Amino acid sequence: MASPINPARVDFVTLRLFCAVAQSGSITKGAEACHLALSAASRRLSDFEAATGSKLLERSSQGIALTPAGHVAMQHAMRLFQGFEQFSNELGDYSSGVRGHVRLWANMSALTEFLPATLAAFLGRHPDIRVEVEEQLSGDIVRALVDGLADVGVFAENTPAYGLDVAPFQTDELVVLCARQHPLARTRRTDFKTCLAHEFVGLNRSSSLLELTSRAAEQAGIPMRLRVQVRSFDAMCHMIAANLGIGVVPLAACKAQVSALGLKVVRLRDAWAVRRLLMATKTGETLSPAAQLLVGQLMASST
Repeated sequence: MASPINPARVDFVTLRLFCAVAQSGSITKGAEACHLALSAASRRLSDFEAATGSKLLERSSQGIALTPAGHVAMQHAMRLFQGFEQFSNELGDYSSGVRGHVRLWANMSALTEFLPATLAAFLGRHPDIRVEVEEQLSGDIVRALVDGLADVGVFAENTPAYGLDVAPFQTDELVVLCARQHPLARTRRTDFKTCLAHEFVGLNRSSSLLELTSRAAEQAGIPMRLRVQVRSFDAMCHMIAANLGIGVVPLAACKAQVSALGLKVVRLRDAWAVRRLLMATKTGETLSPAAQLLVGQLMASST
């Protein structure tokens, strides 16, 4: 078994230098970015590799490249910087009079449909608590909770959530949107299998909604033909309005765009079209008083 790294041999200056060298592909540029002499930078990098017991940088005439071990070190270094930044921000909140800080990560559906009103009510009752909200994909939210980067998460069901305490939060209805001139526009209700005869506009890869519809297409035995992929429901609606394809979206999240763009709503008969959103925290984690208050507010607003 490998010996653990001695923390006393690794400091933030060296970690920052390592990241700068990796990102620039040059020890000289990395040293300049960190305001270090080239000789001092080289010594720090050599000491860092010795402390880890691994070769982290591949040196060649073309510059510097990360080894497989170097990629792992880079990921952890960036995570440490992010953690230190959060540490600094949260302590800064206390020094400026804010008595609580909660990191809430949620997927697009939750942020669009349910969280604005809930957060407004919460912050109205607790003006001395700061809630840092970040929109992320459901799978990334789970990883952030496990890694301690988020305190509370809201994501779609059917997302693997090992190591988390999960509770129901809300439900949303998924519908098909299409342009007025699309053949489906004359239909009020259909099943997803029928929709697979048409081209789709979808969200980017790894979104829980794309995974859900792709899995439904596999079960139907018909490939889902994605013509366009975008990063937001708003962009989806504009692409659908241009008749580039149909799209499956949460109805409540897109009501404004449906009205503004003149889109047609076709409801789905499939059972999975009524989808649950889940709220989660890390199993065994002791939440701060501020995070406990937010969890209570979210549970009180759940349906």
